[in-house]
Order: sequence, then C-alpha cells, then structure tokens
Amino acid sequence: MTATDAAARTFESQDPRTGEVVGTHPVHDAAAVQAAVDRATDAAAWWAGLGFDGRLPKLAAWRSLLAKRIDDLAGVIVTETGKPLDDARLELILAVDHLDWAARNAKRVLGKRTVRPGLLGANQAATVSYPPVGVVGVIGPWNYPVFTPMGSIAYALAAGNTVVFKPSELTPGVGRALADTLAEVLPDAPLLQVVTGFGGTGAALCRARGVGKIAFTGSTATGKRVMAACAENLVPVLIECGGKDAMIVDTDADLVAAADAAVWGGMSNAGQTCVGVERIYVVDEVADAFTTEVAKRAGALRAGDSFGPMTLPAQTAIVERHVRDAIAAGGTALVGGPDSVRDRFVDPVVVADVPEDSVAVTEETFGPLLVVNRVPDVDEAVRRANGTAYGLGASVFAKARGEEIADRLRCGMVAVNGVISFAGIPALPFGGVGDSGFGRIHGDDGLREFARPRAVARQRFALPVPLTSFRRPASAMKGLVRMTRLRLGR
Repeated sequence: MTATDAAARTFESQDPRTGEVVGTHPVHDAAAVQAAVDRATDAAAWWAGLGFDGRLPKLAAWRSLLAKRIDDLAGVIVTETGKPLDDARLELILAVDHLDWAARNAKRVLGKRTVRPGLLGANQAATVSYPPVGVVGVIGPWNYPVFTPMGSIAYALAAGNTVVFKPSELTPGVGRALADTLAEVLPDAPLLQVVTGFGGTGAALCRARGVGKIAFTGSTATGKRVMAACAENLVPVLIECGGKDAMIVDTDADLVAAADAAVWGGMSNAGQTCVGVERIYVVDEVADAFTTEVAKRAGALRAGDSFGPMTLPAQTAIVERHVRDAIAAGGTALVGGPDSVRDRFVDPVVVADVPEDSVAVTEETFGPLLVVNRVPDVDEAVRRANGTAYGLGASVFAKARGEEIADRLRCGMVAVNGVISFAGIPALPFGGVGDSGFGRIHGDDGLREFARPRAVARQRFALPVPLTSFRRPASAMKGLVRMTRLRLGR
C-alpha cells in the first residue's frame, strides 16, 4: 500500500501477486474515528433495545445476503490477499456459519438467568444478566480478513453491541465490502462502520470516547501497543496474537493423514495462518516414514498455484532469515531452501532436525516453512511443544493417546487427528495464552466477551433478625457463627 499524497489523506491497496493498485481509501484521523464511534453510540441504544428476539431476524438476513454474495466477496479477498479463490470461499463459508451460530445462541448464553441465593441469601431472588458493552472497536488482520474479524464482529453484534471496524491497511476493500452488505440489510442503522488507515487510525480507535471494548488480532508487539493505548482510559481488550504452533506425531499415528495435515497446516495461505503448523515433533520410531511422506507432499506444491503470495512483503525477508538460520544451525533441507524465496512468492520449505534455539523454532515464521524434529518419545515432544512463550494452538496425531497428549499442552486449542479443526466449530472458544494473547472469540465464551455480567439481588421478604444493620443484636451473630461451624467447619 502507498500514500497518494504528501499528507497521506488517502492510500492505495494493491494486489500482492502483481503490485497492481486495486483501490484507494481514506486515512481516517482521530476526528473521523471519533465521529464513527459517536454514530455507533447513537445506534447502540436502538440495537440493544431490540433484544435477542428482535436482533435475530436482522442478523439472519445479513447471514443470508453474505451466503448469496460469497463469490463476490471472495473476489475482493483474492484481489487484496492473493489467496486462491476456493480458499477465500472457505473463509467466507466459515464466517457465515459463525454468524449464524452467534445469532441463534446469543439468547441462550446471555439471557437473564436465576441463580441459587444460598442459605444466607434465602430471602433474596438472585439473577444475572449480560447487557452489551456498547461500542466495540475491532482491529483486524490481513491474512484472514473476513473470518478472523467476524469472530469478534458477529459475536459483538449478536450480544447487542455496535461495531467500528478498522481492517488491516492491506485489506481495506474487504472490510468495506463486508460492512456494505450489512448496510444493505439495515440501511438506516450504522451498526458496522469501517475506518481505514494505518497504525494511527487504530490508535485513535483505542483512545476514542465511548468505546466499550477493543478486540485486536495481530502481532504480539502491536498487541502490547494496543493494550497501552487502551489502558489510558481503562478500556478492556481482547488480544489474539500470533503463535508458533506445534504438531506432535505419536508412534501409532496415521502417518499419511498426519503428513497431509502437516503440509496443509504449514503451507495453506502461504503459511500465513496464526494457528498453522510451524513445528513438528515426531517420535523417532516413525520419523523416517513421516518425513518422507511430508517431503513428497510439500515438494508437489508450488507458490502461485497451490497457494498465493506473501501478502505482507516484509514477511518474505523474515521467512528467508528463518530458512537460512535453520540450515546454518545444522538442519537438513528436505524440500526447498533459501532459493525458494522469490520476489512475491515463497515455495514450500521443509527442514529437519533443527536445533531448538534456531529462530526457525523460537520465532513465528508466518510463511511456508515446516520444521520437523524427531524426539525419543511423546514426553519430550510435549516438553518441546510447551517450550515457547506462545500458546495459541496445536495438533496431535495419535490413535490411543490423542486426548491425553492434548491435555498436557499449554495452549488455547488443540486438534486431535486433524489440523485447525477447532476454528471451524462455532461452539468452541478460540484464543491463546502467553504471548498469543488472552480473551476468547467464538462459542459461549466469545459471546460473553462482548457483554458485562450484571448481578441483581432482590429482597423477597425481610429477615426476622437483620444481619446487615446497626440494629443487629449480638445474639444473632453468635447463632450465625454456630450454624456456620456446624455446616462448614467439619
């Protein structure tokens, strides 16, 4: 992307396959962002007032329109990311499915419910409700420019909030096209507004008056800056950052299926997937057969055909640095090497037996590079998989101990005998730990992220002896102490 004038009031988005300019977009300053938040604030009261039953048909209408427009929207995704058309279609299908789930389940998850008041509160009726936070600011990534932000947008809207969305500067047209579809369904209600620009626009959204929460997806370094900006006004944040996701392959794994999943998880979308496979730990007994299968499958792929370009040009240099370091550190290139890194494309690279202190193992690559390391047993595989500051997702291939191994991994999500499968299940929460962030999108937890619990205790009748009053007699507390000891002191 490039600025079109000295003041950078507009910027251009480009097709990463060719460098062709495909759109011109405004750089929204702090005043423009604040105006968008103000409009969203005005709409939020109406939207929340509709209640779950009133919002459901409107969100269903949006879902239907998105489903009908899959090919049109996929074309915009392809233009700004370069990914294959069918990959863009899959991204949209998943996003539409999540929207449908969020709209249909919001009432069940967030509707008012009663809770037991307990013995001391026997004279009280206790309820919990989940009102919306108001305006949610969503700062989205470029690698999955619809699916990932819709994990916040759809769930925030279903919870009764309005949204101001700042898409990546690499994919502003995708963000605009997404918002336009909702505007077709609800032309008079600015429920989803888009502000475009660079880091300054995102910072302005974090600091804007009236924002109830920020949901951010991006790098760990940028996530920390988002948190710092939000901290100025105590705006809560949901942070979804990168990962260095590991796959563990046990001795009884289906090696063909594991290799197929590893190559897809590591190479699809040119490896630009936060929950994609970057490290593989395979038990020594089956390592030779597994690596042979991985090399065969990865070697048959070609950037520009099997998958698209590096959407972010600067990422290409990072991939090359990791490849060179892995080999210089003693790793064996099974597929490709430094020459696989071309101007806009990176062909598949598979390197085996890379030392754990190589940057190819310690840093997020975000490119089509797989590191395959053999280990003596599953215990060592788990130790190495957990030996990182990241903790987003993981994969396990094993017939007998898959879930047992999954339970030992320090991360937010695990796919057993599959890869990235958790992201396609709307009922499952999505998020990480450590440098991969905190908070959750998707599922019940994702809906609750965009609401604030409100507790209400309503007195049904007065106690014969008041306990929370200066009129309380000393004998009442003595009796309460005796009762507590009898009930809870055993």
